[in-house]
Amino acid sequence: MPKPPLPDELQRVLANPNPAIIGTVTPDGAPNTVATWYVWEDGHAVVNMDEGRKRLEYLRREPRVSLTVLDGESWYRHITLHGRITLEDDTNLEVIDRISKHYMGNPYSQRDRGRVTGRIEVESWHAWNGGKAWRP
Repeated sequence: MPKPPLPDELQRVLANPNPAIIGTVTPDGAPNTVATWYVWEDGHAVVNMDEGRKRLEYLRREPRVSLTVLDGESWYRHITLHGRITLEDDTNLEVIDRISKHYMGNPYSQRDRGRVTGRIEVESWHAWNGGKAWRP
């Protein structure tokens, strides 16, 4: 799989509020995937989770992660990022507000739960474009 940096064309796709699925590893080694919001910032994917999410427990134990982003214009095109995640508390809900504005146009509505931000350091990537590897 190619290593970063990603081609500009793919970074432009990642800059959009696309549907995405994050993959983590459970304690018994099984894969776990869930839909998620993200933002693309400075060559990293940034995600945010409620403090009670099970995937957060998995990520604290095993920081290997993947994020598959479906191109909102054509779901037959997607970009998968593989890497490691670093976690930190989103004490003032600044990051979840930024992500929510990216997707919904408004700050995040639930204000009574703690949030944790994950920053994915991309180690490799793969992109698919309607039946073949995506090559800009």
